[in-house]
This record gives sequence, C-alpha cells and structure tokens, in this order.
Amino acid sequence: MTSDFTSALRPALVLTILFAALLGIGYPLAMTGIGQTLFPAQANGSLVTAGGRVIGSTVVGQAFVSDRYFQTRPSAAGKGYDGLASSGSNLGPASKALVDRVTPDVTKRRGEGVAGPLPADLVTASGSGLDPDLSPAAALAQAPRVARVRGLPVATVRALVERQVEDSPFGDPHVNVLALNRALDAGR
Repeated sequence: MTSDFTSALRPALVLTILFAALLGIGYPLAMTGIGQTLFPAQANGSLVTAGGRVIGSTVVGQAFVSDRYFQTRPSAAGKGYDGLASSGSNLGPASKALVDRVTPDVTKRRGEGVAGPLPADLVTASGSGLDPDLSPAAALAQAPRVARVRGLPVATVRALVERQVEDSPFGDPHVNVLALNRALDAGR
C-alpha cells in the first residue's frame, strides 16, 4: 500500500508544480505580453494625459466637483470612484435606503436649475459605481448650469454635448464626461 501511495505521489506533485507554473505564471505573462503588444493603451488603463500628467481614464469615472464642469453620475464605490471598492448599491426601486440616498442628489440638481423629469443617471449610481459615461439627456440637463457659470450661450454648450455623443453597438448612446469636459476646456 505504501508503495502505491509513493508511486502516485511523484506524478501528482510533478503535475501540480507544472500546471501551477504554466497557469499561474506562464499564462498570465503571455496574456500580459499580448495585451501590452496589441492594446497598450487599454492594457495600461486607458489613461488620459495632459501636459505629461495623467488626468483621468476614459473607462473609469471620476468626480468633477466644480460647477464649471459636467458632473458624472453618483458613485457607489467607496468614497467615490474608488476602484478598490467597486460595487453597486443593490437597492431596489421600492427601497427606503435608495430614496434616502437619491433625495439629496435630486435636491442638488433642482438647486442647479434642472427642471422637468430628471434623467435617472444624474441621481443613481451605476452597477460598478465607476461609470465614466452619462446619457445625452443627463449631460444636456446640466448644460444650462455649465453655460451660466462659464458665461457661454446655452446653445453653444448644448451643441458641444451633441458633438460628444457616442453611439454604442451594445447599448444606448452615451457621453464620456472626461472627454466632454476636456472639449469644454478646449473650446471645441
């Protein structure tokens, strides 16, 4: 019996070490190399730089607190756009906790002058809490505030939003808030 065990132990250990090295080291290194070679920008986080400094990412939302900028949807990720705390709120539409969470955002948006029905993405977090995009309606709802603070005609800001709308083959049209705010700063 002992000889059966020891004769079976060696191949089991060899195969365990082989597959650990292959799948734990070799495969991840190969995938990293392929990603870095074929898709370097995406593999490194789709970072956006200005003046040699990283200012954000096209795929991860960030908070814009100044009224001069379009603001992203609220984040459920930690203290706001924390990639280590990415999560949704998991609150249902009848949840009192959701109402309590959304009410201050509704009040804030109304105070900014947003009238009529509020686009849901202005007051609710996305599934990951890190969404960098808004619906065109949510961006357009903020146009009067941004125009007023920057001293621009509302029509000019609305036209800028319309130029930044991206169609998606997998969902609804959206506006990347970082790209929109950069275009706003550049006067495009």
